[in-house]
Amino acid sequence: METIKCLILGSGPAGYTAAIYAARAGLSPIVYEGLQPGGQLTTTTEVENFPGYPEGIDANDMMSDLRKQAERFGTEIRTATAVATDLGIQPMVITFDDETQVACQALIIATGASAKYLGLDDEIKYRGAGVSACATCDGFFYRKKTVAVVGGGDTACEEAMYLSGLAAKVYLIVRKPFLRASKTMQERVFSNDKIEILFETNTVGLFGENGVEGAHLVYRQGTSAEKKYDIAIDGFFLAIGHNPNSDLFKRWIDTDENGYIITKGKTACTNIAGVFAAGDVADPLYRQAITAAGSGCKAAIEAERYLSALK
Repeated sequence: METIKCLILGSGPAGYTAAIYAARAGLSPIVYEGLQPGGQLTTTTEVENFPGYPEGIDANDMMSDLRKQAERFGTEIRTATAVATDLGIQPMVITFDDETQVACQALIIATGASAKYLGLDDEIKYRGAGVSACATCDGFFYRKKTVAVVGGGDTACEEAMYLSGLAAKVYLIVRKPFLRASKTMQERVFSNDKIEILFETNTVGLFGENGVEGAHLVYRQGTSAEKKYDIAIDGFFLAIGHNPNSDLFKRWIDTDENGYIITKGKTACTNIAGVFAAGDVADPLYRQAITAAGSGCKAAIEAERYLSALK
């Protein structure tokens, strides 16, 4: 079995930034890309809020730049996906879907979080062409346009409020006859003239020739009052939550009630010595590329300090 100093799981901004710092520190890191090479950011199109790109940059091009920078300093990048872990021994052992195993002294978990989708074929069809799971990332592209947000909790209301500062109109599509958001957030949404709430409504499809142009909706689906209708929109935002990709580690690593990995204080350290977490898998609040990159830096610095102490 191969034994290495530093193993990084995940290839989003957190994973690649961790790799850059770890490689420059002489840790010879190996990055396993996982199921989504480049991370969740590759599901969007242009990135305009990452420092250093005054004209904006295509998300895939940005992740390619980060990959090249990590490789420049000696990072090895592999394509397999982790399927099992044993973090109860040292060195720790990770098993991959190509049936290989790697033992590592330090592990950086940067596996991200996956946005929850409704399960519509059209969500896949229009992803990056009108469908988004991040208003902060993509809202700017819908200035003075009409958008819809799906969800009824705090996240959905926050997304709707954010988009109302950019878009001409925001539909908030809520499956239930009430909002689950906090009272304060509900009051903000109800008092916002740009937001129209569609209660007891399900989205059953999207349509458009060159991107999203509208949504097929059903009011009180499955009841005698059922009514099908369409709305014209330019953007469709999912705000029904995220699933942190932490299941592989829950036997060993402390997580919160939603599965996000708990780190100690302002560090990237977990409850297991030698295991560090970075990016969206440990961040239920911000979920931004720049904050993920910053946490990747922290994780690599912590890993270097940990490994130095072992000598």
